[in-house]
Amino acid sequence: MIILQKESCTTAKDFLDLKFGMFIHYNMATYKGVQWVEGYPDPSEFAPGVDTIDTDAWADAAVAAGMKYAVLTAKHVGGFCLWDSKYTTYDVMHPDCPYQKDLVAQFIESFRSRGLKVGLYYCWRHPGFDANKTNFEYKVLPPECDPATHTIQEQIEFQKAQIAELITLYPDVFYVWDDALDPEIIEADEILTFLSDTRPGILASANWWDWSKKGTPYADIAVTEMRHFPENNSVAGETCWQLEEKWFWNGETESKGASRMLELLKKVNSNNANLLLNVGPDLNGNIIESSINTLVEIGESRK
Repeated sequence: MIILQKESCTTAKDFLDLKFGMFIHYNMATYKGVQWVEGYPDPSEFAPGVDTIDTDAWADAAVAAGMKYAVLTAKHVGGFCLWDSKYTTYDVMHPDCPYQKDLVAQFIESFRSRGLKVGLYYCWRHPGFDANKTNFEYKVLPPECDPATHTIQEQIEFQKAQIAELITLYPDVFYVWDDALDPEIIEADEILTFLSDTRPGILASANWWDWSKKGTPYADIAVTEMRHFPENNSVAGETCWQLEEKWFWNGETESKGASRMLELLKKVNSNNANLLLNVGPDLNGNIIESSINTLVEIGESRK
């Protein structure tokens, strides 16, 4: 195993210097054919069909495009964890999961060995998940903290514990991408103090639940999703966008063209933001060929 030293990126200016990153949506949703998983699918369903997912190929694609960092969905709406968490058995090391490898560690080694920075996406259990629902269909948290049987405060403490675990276990992580995190769950000062006390220098973004508030400053980095910051934006921002039709692979995925993505990158960067461009690996954990071709073309055009 390659031993890597922690690399810091402690200010918003450092972050903005990166310009361009890869978002990787790969988790239980890949195997359920949905974007948001309901309930708790059996861990056996996370079945890539290969002995080792080729995360080196993910990193090579990012390098080819000229990207400087990447963010992996360590835990998405389904609550399934891509690392061996001490707080749950609902993860890749569950006895019934065919993969039996720490995919977060694998991702980090592949990207850091190629000189790219690494961040981790973590989905928070926002009260909005229960809107128009009656049975807590969107669990978000593992069974050990099932929202049907745990209070909001218990959920918050569980989530903080898992995030602390991630940024402690993996010191190369420079950035936590907090989905559905906003003041309805926890005040900004509290979460930023918690993170800095746990790992000084760690950066965090927060993707507000309310679409009308996305891009509003809250954590270190403001986030917009499939929409631009205003032209006069002065806050450090990041815009995430789909290279394919969906965030997660769905069997009918095709890449958008390189020229369109190059214009998007230029526009996003001009608004004081990085572009976090998403790929959704398929059932074997591979980035689809059309997306690989697009990323290579983007990189060639930027030389």
